Amino acid sequence: MNVTILVGSQWGDEGKGKIVDILSDRYDIVARYQGGANAGHTVIIGDKKFILHLIPSGILRENIICVIGNGVVIDPKALLDEIKILEDSGINIKGRLLISQNAHLIMPYHKILDSISESGSSKIGTTGRGIGPCYIDKFARKGIKIVDLLDKNILEEKIKCNLEEKNNILSKIYNHDELNVQEIIDEYLEFDKSIDQYIIDVPSYLNQAISDEKSILLEGAQGTMLDIDHGTYPFVTSSHPTSGGACTGTGIPPTKITSIIGIVKAYTTRVGLGPFPTELLGNEGEKLREEGAEYGATTGRPRRCGWFDAYLLNYSRQINGIERAAITKLDVLSYLDEIKICVGYEINGKKIKTFPSDLNQMFKAKPIYEAVPGWKEDISQAKYFDDLPNAAQDYLSFISQKSGFEISMISVGPRRDQTIEL
Repeated sequence: MNVTILVGSQWGDEGKGKIVDILSDRYDIVARYQGGANAGHTVIIGDKKFILHLIPSGILRENIICVIGNGVVIDPKALLDEIKILEDSGINIKGRLLISQNAHLIMPYHKILDSISESGSSKIGTTGRGIGPCYIDKFARKGIKIVDLLDKNILEEKIKCNLEEKNNILSKIYNHDELNVQEIIDEYLEFDKSIDQYIIDVPSYLNQAISDEKSILLEGAQGTMLDIDHGTYPFVTSSHPTSGGACTGTGIPPTKITSIIGIVKAYTTRVGLGPFPTELLGNEGEKLREEGAEYGATTGRPRRCGWFDAYLLNYSRQINGIERAAITKLDVLSYLDEIKICVGYEINGKKIKTFPSDLNQMFKAKPIYEAVPGWKEDISQAKYFDDLPNAAQDYLSFISQKSGFEISMISVGPRRDQTIEL
């Protein structure tokens, strides 16, 4: 039995798309367990670049079955657009894409409410894709699921009930035009015709696959520090990118998980607002952003960039149970004479013992750095660990020791073949 969770270990954008693409060739099934079209996984194959938002990166490998679990919230337009892009690129998805009947649907009013919220004074830096409002309805027990598309009467009743409330909010509070009930019903019934062939009972399918000794790779979106419970709340996403979310988002029990791999960028980035102790401001941050092409795959927004945070990674390792890590974008650091690593935080001049859970404390946290020499040479063609300069090897050994995980994979460029396995 091989059921592996692949988890983003920082604030997302760690390069999960490439690593999933590489690893998926060794699995029978790749399943996405949370998030929505607010995440973007970038995979480069030859001269082609694929940016996937909902469908697991494993779809780019022939014969791999890809599953969208119940923990994912689905934007119909985004999904259909993604399917079309793949098919137009010659990627066959027939019989290879499966979608949970219990996944919740993002509705037009979710996107509007998300955009209105982000335009106000209480911004948190969301993508405006309706993810948060959809999860709000899910937990308020007002959500509309894929399975609701199967019964027109149930669908109409739920949409009418929800729109009565949402239109009141839109018109009376935000002075926004009301949405047309019938137009939304018609749109989602058409969506049902397009995706009906993909819908299954995901927990039953995946657990049967495990019984049949199939191997499964569980893929999350975003990263640990954006987890609704364990991240830098409220500057977080609305779901559980941590390893625990893989079980609730697919219906696979914890007893079936065999390993957990963390995806770790060789430096730290985050998108949107919120605390970021190791952030580099000014020219230093701009230079790292340009070297790493740190712009969001979904929104194109510039990412905030900073030094590697081993103290944060130690927390992430504990929360997720990370045993091994794939290090990405090591090549980006090749321009530096010296590289800093955060090994702890201090608040008001005192070194703290545990990772701060209080937002105000997190904003006050000052990084404690140790520095190592840079390598100042191109490593993008390295095929083996010994091909790396001694300084690069030392950097990897240092962050491994300080973060508490073993390194099993090193990415030295965006292509599949720019990967070192240990």
